[in-house]
Amino acid sequence: MKHALPQLCLCLLAFACSVAQAQWQPTRPVQIIVPNPPGGGPDFIARLLAPRLSEAVKQNVVVDNRSSNNGIVGAEAAARGAPDGTSMIIGNSGTHAINASLYRKLPYDPVRDFLAVSEIAAPALVLVTHPSVPARNLKELIAIAKKSPGKLNIAVAGATGEIAGNAIKLHTGVDMKNIPYKGGAPATIAVLSGESDMTLTNYVAVGKHIEAGRLRILGITSGRRSLQLPNVPTIAEGGLEGYAVEMWYGLFMPAKTPPAMAQAVYRETSRIIALPEVRERLEATGHSVTNSAPEQFSEKVRSEVEKFRKIIMASKMQQD
Repeated sequence: MKHALPQLCLCLLAFACSVAQAQWQPTRPVQIIVPNPPGGGPDFIARLLAPRLSEAVKQNVVVDNRSSNNGIVGAEAAARGAPDGTSMIIGNSGTHAINASLYRKLPYDPVRDFLAVSEIAAPALVLVTHPSVPARNLKELIAIAKKSPGKLNIAVAGATGEIAGNAIKLHTGVDMKNIPYKGGAPATIAVLSGESDMTLTNYVAVGKHIEAGRLRILGITSGRRSLQLPNVPTIAEGGLEGYAVEMWYGLFMPAKTPPAMAQAVYRETSRIIALPEVRERLEATGHSVTNSAPEQFSEKVRSEVEKFRKIIMASKMQQD
């Protein structure tokens, strides 16, 4: 009997994999669109998944980077993809939640035009300042901002970072200026040089500078502490009760994709994300692995669209 249970588990796993393949058996190469440049978080995740998905379905799985302003071009292309299991996208909090309200005219609907397959990971978004800013924590930063309205500024790179900063301002009523930069790297350089006072960005982009003392970390924007940064308080813990702004990455397919096929793709990606070498690589680069099922992810997307809409409207961020 000691050997019967492991054998049974292996048989059940093999059966589940065969069922998944039967419901998702593409007859031509699969395309994973990444609406961001090579080297970023979505691209990193896509390239972890692609070779392993390819091995599972015995088809080429190609990563297609289509970078543009807030990922609109790639997301629009993915929305129009064939709903036959050969088209998917690594979307994110920007393409599939923020853009819904950020733009008055968006060529796709993040909810209506996609089938949410799985949230995969959520990288820690951190608030960092230049050491010349005399604040050791969020409460001290807010006190400085209230004492000198408009003096402090935030280097902004991307809609999620801008929303995270605007949410702080809405929570506290402080006046801090946003200075836009074309990407996380230029924004980080601006803070390192003292040109800007602070930024909100991925920990991966600034971790080495924090360790070297060139930047000071004051908090993370998510609703819970990061596994990689257990000693860093959340912004909510720093005094802004209820504050939570997350960046997240997930897999989507065109809306008309059969739900059973999406479930099969989820089972394959879930298996891959659970592999020790994959999970370790994600966590080593500052990603909290979420790996949620389609129903959970779909509900989160709808909830995030509404949450971000309130911040965007209150901050007057909406664009044409």
